Amino acid sequence: MARPVWNGTISFGLIAIPVKLFHAVSKKSVSFNQLDDRSMSRIKLKKVSADTGEDVPDEHIVKGYEVTKGNYVVVDPDELEPFIPSATKSIDLEEFVDLTEIDPVLFDTAFIVAPEKTPKPYKLLALAMEESGKVAIGRFVMRQKQYVAAIRAVDGLLMLSTMVFAEEVVSPTVIEELSTLDSVEVTAKEVKMAEALVESLSAEFDHSKYHDDYRKSVLELIDQKASGEEFQALAPSKPTTPVVDLMAALEASVKAAKDARKRHPATGETPETAKVTELASSKPAKTRARKSA
Repeated sequence: MARPVWNGTISFGLIAIPVKLFHAVSKKSVSFNQLDDRSMSRIKLKKVSADTGEDVPDEHIVKGYEVTKGNYVVVDPDELEPFIPSATKSIDLEEFVDLTEIDPVLFDTAFIVAPEKTPKPYKLLALAMEESGKVAIGRFVMRQKQYVAAIRAVDGLLMLSTMVFAEEVVSPTVIEELSTLDSVEVTAKEVKMAEALVESLSAEFDHSKYHDDYRKSVLELIDQKASGEEFQALAPSKPTTPVVDLMAALEASVKAAKDARKRHPATGETPETAKVTELASSKPAKTRARKSA
């Protein structure tokens, strides 16, 4: 049975809807412990002084912020207390916006919003938001940390995603490699061929077909070793040789996608792959690469 990680109310205007938040994502990974191979005992980490190497008791550990190399400002927990946001137990909605206005990079952690006591106001809000296509933006406090949240309606249910703050978003202007795009030129033929490749691989998104193959393989390895079976290590895959000829790479990719469709008759032959022959004979005309918005 899932347990809520937060409970409170969604508040806007004079309306307050009691809700609970549940994690919408359960991250899966394989965790390993460090062991002493002589005794197979667990390795423990100790808090020691970087200068003396001696153990440091908890009562002598303080918080310090490094202002310059090797120089710290010590901050007492009591000094931080006034800045900790009050746990108001309320998600205060401030505005409703279109989902298309929110860059996906802003979304952080997802939660399922469930009604706590009276489901009718919850359902009414969910249906109203789904009908209008709007997303609610608000603020709330969870575990002494303030969050900006986006609440959207999906199939009659409410989903909440915490959002990163504006100052946490990395600007593309700080990435030097992106500045070279202005001087890059591509031909119309290359653009058309790339478009044909995109179209030949287009499909309806089905998230259920994507799995963590690495985690699955590691768990199979662990099961085999735990049961005493001999494990045969796979040969490492050879790195692919970089393709210098961009057009050749595009043509080969379109051909591969075309052949893949033929192996699956249910998908049928796509009209876009039929453009390859026509595109290959078209005359190249130079055009500047479009700048991304």
